[in-house]
Amino acid sequence: MAAFGNGQRRPGRAKRNGASARRNGSARPNGVYAALDLGTNNCRLLVARPQQDGFRVVDAFSRIVRLGEGLSASGMLSDEAMARTLDALKICASKIRRRGATQVRAVATEACRRARNCEAFLARVRSETGIELEIISQDEEAKLAIYGCAPLIDPEVPDILLFDIGGGSTEVCWLKAARPGGPGPNRAGPNRAGPNGAGPNGAGSNGAGPRRLTGEDLSLYAWSSIPIGVISMAERFGGGDLTPSDYDAMVGVMREAMSDFTELHDLGASIAGGEVQMLGTSGTVTTLVGVHFDLPRYDRSFVDGSYLDMETVHRICRRIAAMSYGERADHACIGAERADLVVAGCAILTALCSLWPAERLRVADRGLREGMLYTMMHGRDRRSGRSLPLSRA
Repeated sequence: MAAFGNGQRRPGRAKRNGASARRNGSARPNGVYAALDLGTNNCRLLVARPQQDGFRVVDAFSRIVRLGEGLSASGMLSDEAMARTLDALKICASKIRRRGATQVRAVATEACRRARNCEAFLARVRSETGIELEIISQDEEAKLAIYGCAPLIDPEVPDILLFDIGGGSTEVCWLKAARPGGPGPNRAGPNRAGPNGAGPNGAGSNGAGPRRLTGEDLSLYAWSSIPIGVISMAERFGGGDLTPSDYDAMVGVMREAMSDFTELHDLGASIAGGEVQMLGTSGTVTTLVGVHFDLPRYDRSFVDGSYLDMETVHRICRRIAAMSYGERADHACIGAERADLVVAGCAILTALCSLWPAERLRVADRGLREGMLYTMMHGRDRRSGRSLPLSRA
C-alpha cells in the first residue's frame, strides 16, 4: 500500500520539485494538501487547496478516539484505543486518496510520545492505512499551533499568551509580536458583537479587512508543555458527578504544575496594563462558547475567533462543573463523548485564567492542522529549515 505522509526523514532522500521556491516562502500555486493531527483524545484531518488569502478546505474529519485512555496508569496504548484510532485513520486515508492529496503530513503528539508500544502502533497504522505518522516533539507541536492560530492574534497588543489544552498535555506559549503597530482586528461585523465579550468579535477565518499576522510575525519567547490534559486529569479525579471540592482540587493541581513557568515569567504588570492578549485553542474553550450562547448545535463559523470576558469564562466553567454527568451528556454542545472530560478541561482553563487574568479570552477552533497546511504551502515546515526562535521555560 502506498504510504502517506512524510514519516522520518530518510538519508539521501532527493529534494522535491519546487523546494527552492518554498524556501523563499512562496506558496504552491496548486495542488491538494492534507494535514492529520492524531492527539491523545482526537483524530483530526483537513484537506485543502491553497488560494491567495490562505487556503480553501475541501474535506475534513474529526473523531474522538481517546488514544491515550489508560496511558497514565499503564504507559501503554490499549488494544481498544488503538482499534478505535485505526478505524478513524482508515476514514482519513480514504478521504486523502479520494481528494487526490499529493502533499500530506500526519503527526502524532503526546500519547505516542509517551507510550512504550508506540513503534508497534505506528507500524500497524502504516500497514493497515498507508499513513506514515510522524511523532513530533513538544516544541514542534507548539510552533505548529502558533502558525495555525496566528491570524487571530491582534497585532496591536505586544504580548500574547497562547495555550492548547490537549488530552494528555497542555501547551503554553508566551509570544511577542515581531512587527507591532499594525491595524487591529475588526470591532464589528456580521455576527460580531462589541468588545465586552458578549459575542464573537474580530475577523474569523473568512473575515476581511485588517492585515492578519502569520507565524513569521511572531517570536516564541518562552513555552512550557505541562503533562496534564483532559484525559489524564479526568482519569485522576473521575469524570462523573463531581463536587465543588473535587473541582477546586483539579484547579489546584494545574496551578501547581504551572508554578515553575509562572515564577520564571512574571506577566502580572503587563496583564494589568492591558498589554497581554490571551488566545485558547482546544475543545474545552470552544465548548464554553457553545454553552454560553446555548447554541442548538456546534457552529465553527460562530465560535472561531469569538471573545469571552474573564468573568464569563469563570462563570461558565463553574456552571459546567456543577452539572451532573447526565446533564452534560444531554447538552447539545457537550454530548456523551465529552461529558466525562469537559469538567477536567474547565478546571485546567480556570487555573490558567486565574494565573493570568487578562481582560478577555479569544477562542480559536484551529491549531495544528492549520499550522501544518500553512507551513507546507509556504515552505515553513521543519524540512525547510525555517523555525521560530525558541527559549523554553
